[in-house]
Amino acid sequence: MLIVIGYLVVIASVVGSFIALGGHLGALYQPFELTLIFGAALGAFLAGNSKKSLILVKKALPDALKSSQYSKEVYMELMALLYTLLNKARREGLMAIESHIEDPSSSPIFSEYPRIMKDQKLMEFITDYLRIMISGNMSSFEIETLMDEEIETYRHEREVPVHALQQMADGLPAFGIVAAVLGVIKALAAVDQPPAILGDLISKAMVGTFLGILLAYGFVGPLASRVDRRMAEAVKVLECIKTTLLASMNGYPPQLAVEFGRKVLYSGVRPTFGELEEHVRQAKSTAKA
Repeated sequence: MLIVIGYLVVIASVVGSFIALGGHLGALYQPFELTLIFGAALGAFLAGNSKKSLILVKKALPDALKSSQYSKEVYMELMALLYTLLNKARREGLMAIESHIEDPSSSPIFSEYPRIMKDQKLMEFITDYLRIMISGNMSSFEIETLMDEEIETYRHEREVPVHALQQMADGLPAFGIVAAVLGVIKALAAVDQPPAILGDLISKAMVGTFLGILLAYGFVGPLASRVDRRMAEAVKVLECIKTTLLASMNGYPPQLAVEFGRKVLYSGVRPTFGELEEHVRQAKSTAKA
């Protein structure tokens, strides 16, 4: 929602100032300038990216336009789930949770946390590494290395849309200059015309530069930054799971392991110690019931 509000503020500020200065909106309506800039930017975008990159961009854009899916409530739910699983494994042995991670959809533990079950990446990350822990053939150092490699690969994939959109934003001012240069060439070809006509042609040429810069810094650039923040949030939740599981492997009790995971979260979504303790207590009561 904020991105829509931001775009509206950009449009209102630019257009409103132009009108207040005595400008006419009709002078800014140059469809062929827009076609040139958008067409050239889109062509360069397609030429500089692979099919897989385009698919990743397509997936990233809807998430960027929505509110963050990783709120404090989601993290509380995640840590309550991890606590329940680790507590059961500590009390009854790792094999006690094997049936739950092999078929999460029918697990009474996972069914208590529907928001986590909806996130395919989180479910895959949790169940895969719990399965490895159950196997008992890898040390915590080896699992940590494997987790780091997977998170780094995931980060790299999530950065592809960021770089693609940022490159597009960087190119838009240049394509605006191209449009302006073509307009100036057209104006110079009509140098024998009256000053009023020549001035109109030059003003239309300058619209190209204006549009290129506005689209780059007012629209596409902020969109790339928003996709980048979504990427950082998606990676941070994996780091939270990683820290919690490793703390458990290193012998810390479940309640302290989830506290380790809490500490790696961003301050804006990090629950307080008391909030997490209360939520874990509720999860403990639910598990006993």
